[in-house]
Amino acid sequence: MKFQGRPIATWAFPLAMLAAALFMLGSDAGSVATHLRGVLFDSYQRSQPRTYQDTLAKSGYAVRALDVDAASLQRFGKWPWPHAVIAKLLGELKTQGAAMAVLAFPLDTPDPASPRGLLAEVPAGPAGDQLRHALSQMPSPDDALTASLSQLATVSGFELGAAQSSRTPELKAPLRFIGSKDPFGHTIAFASAQGALPDIEKISLGNGALNLPREADGILRRAPMAFRLNGVAVPSLTAEVLRVLERKKRLTVRSDDGDSGLFGAPPGIAAVDGLKSPLPTATDGALWIAFAAQGAPRGISAADLDTGKAAGLHNAIVILGPPGEDIATPGGPRSIAGIYAEALENILLGEPLRRPASAIEAELICLLLFGIAMIVIFARFGIAWAGLFTVAAIGGGLAISWRLYSADHVLLDALGPSLGLGLTFLTCAAVRVANVTRARARVRSAFSESLPTHIIEQIARNPALLKLDGVSRTVTYLHCSVREFGGLADSFKDDPAAFTRLMQRVLVPLMDVARAKGGTLDRLTADGFSAFWNAPLDDAEHAIHACEAANGMMEAIARSNEVITHERRNDGVAFAPVEIGIGISTGQAIAGGFSAHGRTAYSVTGDCAVEAERIQDLSAQYGPAVIVSDATRKAAERGFAFLEVDYIAIGVHDTPTKLFAMLGSPVMRASPKFRALLTFHDHIFQSLRTQQWDKARELIEQCRKLSGASQKLYDLHLKRVAYFQENPPGENWDGAFRAILK
Repeated sequence: MKFQGRPIATWAFPLAMLAAALFMLGSDAGSVATHLRGVLFDSYQRSQPRTYQDTLAKSGYAVRALDVDAASLQRFGKWPWPHAVIAKLLGELKTQGAAMAVLAFPLDTPDPASPRGLLAEVPAGPAGDQLRHALSQMPSPDDALTASLSQLATVSGFELGAAQSSRTPELKAPLRFIGSKDPFGHTIAFASAQGALPDIEKISLGNGALNLPREADGILRRAPMAFRLNGVAVPSLTAEVLRVLERKKRLTVRSDDGDSGLFGAPPGIAAVDGLKSPLPTATDGALWIAFAAQGAPRGISAADLDTGKAAGLHNAIVILGPPGEDIATPGGPRSIAGIYAEALENILLGEPLRRPASAIEAELICLLLFGIAMIVIFARFGIAWAGLFTVAAIGGGLAISWRLYSADHVLLDALGPSLGLGLTFLTCAAVRVANVTRARARVRSAFSESLPTHIIEQIARNPALLKLDGVSRTVTYLHCSVREFGGLADSFKDDPAAFTRLMQRVLVPLMDVARAKGGTLDRLTADGFSAFWNAPLDDAEHAIHACEAANGMMEAIARSNEVITHERRNDGVAFAPVEIGIGISTGQAIAGGFSAHGRTAYSVTGDCAVEAERIQDLSAQYGPAVIVSDATRKAAERGFAFLEVDYIAIGVHDTPTKLFAMLGSPVMRASPKFRALLTFHDHIFQSLRTQQWDKARELIEQCRKLSGASQKLYDLHLKRVAYFQENPPGENWDGAFRAILK
């Protein structure tokens, strides 16, 4: 089946691949689209990370990460540290002028070193009662921690997803939204949580979720601002820090009211109110983090803080996170405290990365439009133009994506659509290969015995080159036959198998030579075959190539005769050498053909084809095997030596033509012997045309003595001279012989 003149497969398979790519990217099946976006966006951040900038000057708050480094572990012991140590560090932060402490780890269990933890171990009785009273009056590290928290603005956290029996945290300020539709449907949902100790939770100014969800590939790229706990929106630790900094009772998020995509979508979060302006987020409320380069000078050792060596803590938001395995990010491994610090720096600077809610739809529309355009270009103009378009589209898309990131901090995925477009192009290429393979098979099947291999390959790559409808072309036509074929066949009437083998051994090498020289084999008969040049493909040197083929055929028959003459027939008689005649003519012809029953026929029709066959019929009377028309001689003269042998009306039309014997290369043409023979021949035909019969006879006799002379040719012309002397042609004779005398 065909559509718009092209096989359906040319359109269908690439369109199917394009549809599959659109589905995979649009549905994010198997998280393929997410992974591709991550690869691209991570490469951008590695190539051009955020330049670290202290946030103090722009926002009034510095961001510091309290590192639990090797020196700190050596000083305070293995993590988790006693609550007394944390209380001491918080006191040092207050002394140094810190604005806020962020505890990025759960404080959901009492300090194991607290005396109150031993109350359950004291035995009953009067003595035990006294001991329990004494223990209860001793200072508790939990109390010390609570007291420290009361002296410094602190945000603590809780873990979502804990066991069902865990204590549900008390929210300091539930989230609210601005808009007509609830935007929290996209946020990550949990059914349980583990809250901090009641006293710590009560004294903290903020209480947010500690969860830092990674994406499917294990890399953290975004900081969540909201979650859902049993259907209720709860803030993240980062969101609570922002709320406390704003001194607001509630943090406000903005709903997109379902208008985020190009075609609409379920309502989601569009932005979170920041210090000065809204911060754009993904629909699930996550903030895309622009990571700074490794080694940003925000870290402070807990050991240095304890010894009074820490600096830069005035008006600082200090994040204390647990040590342990770092989390993978686009900017490299980061500690938990480092990740919160990066997110807060983005917020305070007002420069997080942005990925518009309509980005996915825009990317899919671009892929659809460019994919269809590429398929149309492929179907109409071919695989090369489609490839150029694909490369340009992919390069342009990646360039635009990089420009948006580097200049505007906007994330637009060009990798997924580029791969989709690339796969669509590869499908086009596969269709092209399949079409070429099928076309090559068809061409080989139809023309394997008639066309040269290189022409078959060209037509297979571009089937349009084979125009079966018919075109007018100037071609050179060659006809080759075995001379005295009837007598030869009659001599083998008692051994037909030997005759068949003989003809095969004679004709096959001749046809191979014609094909090797670029000829297209035409009609094959019992005594010979025809071939033509300059069809179906252009051949500017078609006449020369036909003459080269004729010259090669003479060499091939000579080689065949060397073998044939050493063999014998069944009756013991040796094979006689086989003689061939070749006629060549150049002229206008109609080239074309048709397909039927799974086969394709291609041929040329014109006067030159008839002339070539008739010239071959006459060739035996001239002696030389290869005779060409005047048009062929003119077209091939720079490549061969030609000698005029006749001026005759060969019956196609009454208009006579000159015939020439092909005798050799230009080297022969330049030789003195050939030039002498050529001069005598010119004089012979001048004498014949002027009816100087005696002079013509004298010149013929002189030519017989020259090197390269054909005695058979001169016998022919002597007979014609005798005929014309007895039958004068008249004063208006054009000098041509018309076939009366054989």
